[in-house]
Amino acid sequence: MSKIHELSPELTNQIAAGEVIERPASVVKELCENSLDAGSTRIRIDFIDAGLKQVTVQDNGSGIAKDQIDLAFTRHATSKIATERDLFNISTLGFRGEALASIAAVSHVEVVTSSDNLGGVRAVFSGSEKKLQEDAASPKGTKISVSDLFFNTPARLKYLRSERTEILKIVDIVNRLALGHPDVAFTLTNNGKVLLKTNGRNDLRQDIANIYGRQLAEKMDVLKNSSPDFKITGLISDPNTTRSNRNFISLLLNGRYIKNYRLTQAIIAGYGSKLRPRRYPIAVVKIELDPLLVDVNVHPTKQEVRLSKEQELERLLTTSISEALEKTPQIESGLDNLLTPKKATNIDQLKFNLNQDVVNTARPIEFTPQVEADESNEVHETAAEFVSLDKVRNDDKYVITASWDENVAKQVQLDPFDAEKEEQKDGSVISSGDEILANTLPQLTYLGATKSYLIARHDEDLYLVDQVTAEKRLAYDKILQDLTSENISQQGLLSPLILDFSNVDYLKLKESLENLKEFGLFLEDFGQNSLILRTYPIWLQPNIEKNVRMILDLYLNQGANDLVKLKAQVAGEISRHQKIRRRTLNPAEAQDLLKKLSTSSDPYQDFEGKIIIVQLGENDLSKMFKKDE
Repeated sequence: MSKIHELSPELTNQIAAGEVIERPASVVKELCENSLDAGSTRIRIDFIDAGLKQVTVQDNGSGIAKDQIDLAFTRHATSKIATERDLFNISTLGFRGEALASIAAVSHVEVVTSSDNLGGVRAVFSGSEKKLQEDAASPKGTKISVSDLFFNTPARLKYLRSERTEILKIVDIVNRLALGHPDVAFTLTNNGKVLLKTNGRNDLRQDIANIYGRQLAEKMDVLKNSSPDFKITGLISDPNTTRSNRNFISLLLNGRYIKNYRLTQAIIAGYGSKLRPRRYPIAVVKIELDPLLVDVNVHPTKQEVRLSKEQELERLLTTSISEALEKTPQIESGLDNLLTPKKATNIDQLKFNLNQDVVNTARPIEFTPQVEADESNEVHETAAEFVSLDKVRNDDKYVITASWDENVAKQVQLDPFDAEKEEQKDGSVISSGDEILANTLPQLTYLGATKSYLIARHDEDLYLVDQVTAEKRLAYDKILQDLTSENISQQGLLSPLILDFSNVDYLKLKESLENLKEFGLFLEDFGQNSLILRTYPIWLQPNIEKNVRMILDLYLNQGANDLVKLKAQVAGEISRHQKIRRRTLNPAEAQDLLKKLSTSSDPYQDFEGKIIIVQLGENDLSKMFKKDE
């Protein structure tokens, strides 16, 4: 073993910096938290080249005394705790005494500060070494400039993301700080351009408007509740104003932004069944509690905390949000709740779906019953229970056996085909007959209809077609075709649509205007975190703004990595919300629907996997009438 020795102060500072300072956003966070602890009411953050070239934070706080400069940049030197009791009663954002020392260890730092408005001091540090200290004119407060971050630890640079990503992380940090401290005026600029500006008037709704947009802020509901240990305040969105990820949920504990999965889940649970699947609310939730009930000393960045009575807080959060939503009637949620129960029926139904995923599987597949409402509000159910399918070779034919339980089994004989298997373009191996049947529906002749289904025939077989599901498949195909067309037909808006965004989303979308043209969205920069739309693709009707925001939300969540996949998701979302009601078709309309279905991308199921068509062969009919006994 090598000889044990004590690490130099420079090396220990660099090691500590690795825990606290991960990227330019870490510098911004630590300096802003120091400014808040100093009692500042105005904080200005300026950065250049994503913060790697320079980050400057200036405040009007209490400042640093001349004889305290050296201590301020010494590890574990702090004015915020003095005894062991203080460590478990933290009421400030910073307290470890690591921030300035860690920053100075991996950058060049200049500090200009004054504690009395009469005279100030300027000091320069580089790689933990003090280079200069002199008197300087300065208003009360502190201005710290950090330049050439990681100049002496270049290996750290390879862990950073793109310039755009690093900018967005800085913006996100300042957004959370501003939401936690609406009584402080924040200004954030990148290369001289203002990204965020709050007024410091202690108006949370106004700050949310500055960050996420005025339209969203106006629709948010007030959250207010308390218990002997906790006080909860904030603003939450209604269940119909959601996003596709949890990033818009901000938890602020005694003014500190924290990450806590269980508390976030408690917020979501407060919405109950009002939220659509994979949709999340926008929420700014402030929690005040006795500092003795929280341990913030569990992680160097102080974003993860340990809470006493956490389960009690979870219950209070869920109850508070549920009660806040009940005070504001939610028009759309009533119908959703009405349609939520989905009971399986005992209908003995054979699923006719010759896709490769079904034909080539012998495992049980669960089909969820689909519930829809027609114009008379009558609920119709299309259900199948647990189905297992097995494929065996029998006299040059494949026989698919579909079993619903141990006592019932049906067989469908497919036309003979070559048993030799071949590879498809996607690399999967299926038989050539399967491949043909997966993409071809026989030409059906319309015979009649029930209230919900079309009845057709081909040769000796009968086919039942779910009319609404078939029309949804055709609607999906049409939208996807329009999306992939080189020239997407546009309709002019009588009044241009102005869309407000959070500053983070605005920056992302502003850089993606060319990509968004792929979806027929010709957006223009309108300034102040807004984009303007003057025309729209005709397939977006009728709810244009809602559909535009849906597309942009999907894009923000998934990016431009796979536009083909994203277009399929957009087509699915648009067609999913189209109101296709059951109606009586005349024979010509019904035959036309069957013809279009035969040329669709998948005539056997819609884009959500719902069954479109069921086949009853001669053997099936004979068994139903017990003629095979």
